[in-house]
Amino acid sequence: MPTATALSAQLESIGQSALAKYIAGVQGDGADLLFNELQQFDLDDIAQYINTYGPSFQPTPPADTIAPAPYFALNDKSWDRVTYQKKGEELIAAGKVGCFTVAGGQGSRLGYEGPKGCYPTSCVTDKSLFEMFAQTIYANERKYNAIIPWYIMTSPLNHEQTVAFFESHAHFGLDPKNIKFFQQGVMPSFDASTGDLLLSDPAHLATNPDGHGGAYKALHVSGALEDMIARGVEHLSYFQVDNPNAKIIDPIFIGLHAHSPESSGEFSSKMVAKAHAHEKVGVFCRIGDTLSVVEYSDLPQELAEMTNESDELMFNAGSIAIHAISIAFINKIATDPSYALPFHRAVKKVAHFDPATGLHVDPPEPNAIKLEQFVFDAIALADRSIVVETDRVEEFAPVKNSTGPDSIETSKQLQSQRAANWLAANGVTIPTNTDGSVNAAIELSPLTALCNDDLKGQDLPESIEPGASIQL
Repeated sequence: MPTATALSAQLESIGQSALAKYIAGVQGDGADLLFNELQQFDLDDIAQYINTYGPSFQPTPPADTIAPAPYFALNDKSWDRVTYQKKGEELIAAGKVGCFTVAGGQGSRLGYEGPKGCYPTSCVTDKSLFEMFAQTIYANERKYNAIIPWYIMTSPLNHEQTVAFFESHAHFGLDPKNIKFFQQGVMPSFDASTGDLLLSDPAHLATNPDGHGGAYKALHVSGALEDMIARGVEHLSYFQVDNPNAKIIDPIFIGLHAHSPESSGEFSSKMVAKAHAHEKVGVFCRIGDTLSVVEYSDLPQELAEMTNESDELMFNAGSIAIHAISIAFINKIATDPSYALPFHRAVKKVAHFDPATGLHVDPPEPNAIKLEQFVFDAIALADRSIVVETDRVEEFAPVKNSTGPDSIETSKQLQSQRAANWLAANGVTIPTNTDGSVNAAIELSPLTALCNDDLKGQDLPESIEPGASIQL
């Protein structure tokens, strides 16, 4: 560990005079804690980030050309689903596919104190999100007679609680040797006016999670990437923890990703048609010759509202944060500087300790810069990246809010609707409301069916009573 004098000099050399002066006088356990934190970062890189995104930040000019992204349309019969499903199934059965869940968030917006993945979400039995995913993995392992390793990225805030939750539930029947937990990284927050690194207290830097784009580095430094390579895993199915309807093992999607001529097999994505012009989802677009995701807040209103001759949205390819990513591509991003992802800048309120006065500061207005990376920015680095449309009810029932859009209420409605659709396709009479929605709470376990075809030949009820709560 460098001495206080050496570390102070290094900080001075990158323009962090205030912190350098403070470091020179810190002693005892507080000094060790702060020194250790600073050693986690390349200070020269931090100086570069502050120079780029700090007080002298210049926004990137708007793209000259933004066009709708091409995609494999849901109802397009021109591509061979049967062939790609077979190719995907071969990869799964050969143990070449793993699952990767981004699960660093807390359930605070849902009124739940704990990791979001522990939140009770299923329609009738209140299974947690983690249990629903675990049962899906178990059912796929049984279906394909293969091991599907599961990699779960937590955060410093919820790592211990998440691991304890799995242990207390006996890993939901999965072999714990095939589940790997690791924490996402953090970035130091800095003052928006001065560029000074901030302290959360006398012995710690003020930091923020480095975003889901930090997953690439976290996979590498945690040893998860090495574990995948040792197992022979070639592709990851990426999904976020708040979407219980995500089809986390989809042979058709995996087959297209790995084998279609339009794909380089590096990074592929799923989309749903946007519900309306201003739905709060990122949009797949072509910027010049490059496929990208444009955040809903960054897409010009006139483009968001643009329609074609059929009065359909032109920019309708909504991102649902489901991707297939090759292990080789992840390794490039994590280790090759030429594949480094950009950072995104957000100005936020950050409470901090002021080393000059020794006082705690709770700012009334946004005062600090937080930097994070987005996983989908890797799309632009792939040689050929594809987007595949899926059905909203089939795969997008996010649980983000306690009420309103994307709430637990709307998620349970969508979960019930998907179950109802599968049962109806197998001859079960479903009660409906006047608007066509299902008039029942129906929970269909992944252990019962992974798709409507899995229900063929099963002992199903002839009908479901209006207002019933039923679990199959």
